[in-house]
Amino acid sequence: MNAGRTARDRARTELTREIKDSARRHLATEGAERLSLRAVSRELGMVSSALYRYFPSRDDLLTALIIDAYDALGAEAEAAAKAHEDPREAWLAACRAVRTWAIKHQHEYALIYGTPVAGYKAPQTTVQPAARVPLVLLGLLGSAQARGVLVPPGDAPEPGGLLAEQTATLADLAPGVPAKVLVRTVIVWTQLFGMISFELFGQLVGTMDPADEFFEAASAQLADFVGLVPVS
Repeated sequence: MNAGRTARDRARTELTREIKDSARRHLATEGAERLSLRAVSRELGMVSSALYRYFPSRDDLLTALIIDAYDALGAEAEAAAKAHEDPREAWLAACRAVRTWAIKHQHEYALIYGTPVAGYKAPQTTVQPAARVPLVLLGLLGSAQARGVLVPPGDAPEPGGLLAEQTATLADLAPGVPAKVLVRTVIVWTQLFGMISFELFGQLVGTMDPADEFFEAASAQLADFVGLVPVS
């Protein structure tokens, strides 16, 4: 191994981390719209041309922050789910982990689930990290189906037409899970992040604030909604 290259790689990794940490601080104070490579370079005492060798544009830096945020959130949900054998308990733990991360990292959450940044178009590289949380939910349903503890609600309608075609794209991700449950899973996914967004962006002030008990009750009802029953 080339010792010089290894040292350079370590230095590049460390400086990349410092750049992203600085950018996150700017997200907190200025917002994503006003994120500036020049401002980051000034904070770090770098010339702009040096920073451009790491991130050629603001959008490249935004993309790196978005991927990091999705990956961090996904890792929390995955770890929480793996800590439980009961698919329902794992589901509830994953939902809690998503909320806990969002509360601790509100500006990063806003970057990925808040108002889109004008002029920015997320590249394909963000798709896989963004899918980690829904893949956790689908995986738990697949596990529940295999163990016989997924009981599709009788009032869940079978999807038809375009909805059936769209649902079919999820079938490989959760083998054996009925299509009507997959539709409800997407509903739950959007509901989960909708609840968290309402909480973080002040929409629950004066009603379900603080939202701890509301979130627990809603998460349990969402588990019921997809047919997850406790393991006896």
